[in-house]
Amino acid sequence: MKERTSRIERKTAETEILLSLNLDGSGESAIATGIGFFDHMLTLLARHALFDLHLEARGDVEVDAHHTVEDVGIVLGKALLAAVGDKKGMVRYGFCLLPMDEALARVALDFSGRPDLEWRADIPGPKCGAFDTCLGREFMRGLAVGAGLTLHVDLLAGSDPHHSLEAVFKGVGRALRMAVAIDPRERGIPSSKGVL
Repeated sequence: MKERTSRIERKTAETEILLSLNLDGSGESAIATGIGFFDHMLTLLARHALFDLHLEARGDVEVDAHHTVEDVGIVLGKALLAAVGDKKGMVRYGFCLLPMDEALARVALDFSGRPDLEWRADIPGPKCGAFDTCLGREFMRGLAVGAGLTLHVDLLAGSDPHHSLEAVFKGVGRALRMAVAIDPRERGIPSSKGVL
């Protein structure tokens, strides 16, 4: 099987990001964004997706974390898109219902080539430590745009912001793991159109 890896480097006036991704990894990660809670969430995503993810990001965190979080989402999305290639043989769809203590997240996604984020996840509270909880949505929007994903995220229960965001990130990881898996019965592009 062809190796499904990618490496993306992106520099803007606000951020510098270097990311390498292996879709068929073991969940190993080395992540340094300068935003501790975000590093933790990305580590969980990679572990549950079984992606090997190496990421270094420097951003204008003295302003706030917004640019770094959003741009990492975009770059990870582009890396996913590059690594899946022509999408031949892949499952395409992924979903997960993930409990994390009192929190419960539902995630469904499609590598459709039509980027869309439907976010129905009211994270309880504006902060999780120093992390603005609204940035969870910004990351997922960047991911959907970069990868061409249709991504639905619903937080069905949750009273703790850490548990709520953790359920979402783990759920996205599990759904991605399912979607990028190779289906031995699928001989072509998983679409009646013949293209994604």
